[in-house]
Amino acid sequence: MSDNDGVTSPDVPRPEAPGPESVLHPRLPSPVQEVPDDRFARHGVRLLLKRDDLIHPDLIGNKWRKLAPNLRAAAGRPLLTFGGAYSNHLRATAAAGRLLGLETVGVVRGQELADRPLNPSLARCAADGMRLCFVDRSLYRRKAEPEALAGILRAADAEGAYVVPEGGSNALAVRGCRVLGEELRGRADVVAVACGTGGTLAGLAAGLAPGQRALGITVLKGDFLTGDTAALQTRAFGARRGRWTLDTRFHFGGYARVPAELEDFAQDFESRHGLPVERLYVAKLLYGLVALTAEGAFPRGTTLAAVITGRPF
Repeated sequence: MSDNDGVTSPDVPRPEAPGPESVLHPRLPSPVQEVPDDRFARHGVRLLLKRDDLIHPDLIGNKWRKLAPNLRAAAGRPLLTFGGAYSNHLRATAAAGRLLGLETVGVVRGQELADRPLNPSLARCAADGMRLCFVDRSLYRRKAEPEALAGILRAADAEGAYVVPEGGSNALAVRGCRVLGEELRGRADVVAVACGTGGTLAGLAAGLAPGQRALGITVLKGDFLTGDTAALQTRAFGARRGRWTLDTRFHFGGYARVPAELEDFAQDFESRHGLPVERLYVAKLLYGLVALTAEGAFPRGTTLAAVITGRPF
């Protein structure tokens, strides 16, 4: 398997495909917006929002930063990738396929979903032309094993596809996210981002200046992301890079869990600042930052930047 984690067909001449930037015209660098908020100001903390949600209307935030280098590497071949029933990554990949005229295949966790009506997220993938392939959860957990992956590719009739891992996090994606950190050099003391697979944090931390720190707020249960993020940095850069930490306390029960407390917080933030708050990642990030500020985690005089990676679906 190559450095970019993409499984490709044997070397066959292919027509040169246009780069995604030339077709999709992303807004880069994304803007930085200061927002006055007394929950931060009373502790002497200045809050900035890095508006990656404004990069592109369909390939939003870290999805652009992760997918763009993989789209270039795919060079026009079909894309196959993985995700759960509410995966933002699957939707972004399907949208990229529609916009660029690429065939896309989404391997969805949960064979039982094949016999149910598609939820709005998967229906959007299908509407964008993605071919959905449902696999049982035990096989899905083994998808990184060569034998299991080969079987999935055969079952999906996609043996010549370029494979992008779950969440889009591979070495190419991490290097793409390094630019996010570079765009924020000198702008903040701490830069925080919501984390699902660790790829965005891995790249962000590598791109920041030596005096800056990256903070990841996890949206899934468990303590596995420290090892995963370090491993992604090693694959992308040869070693751990930058100063970064993770806080695992603000997952609200796990991925796609949005209890009433989090929903109320998101609605309040929207009314305060006129910012549509995506619930699965961004709401947990912002909630965590308010809580950490109240705990005194950031010294007075800290400039804190929150990366807004998505919009409500």
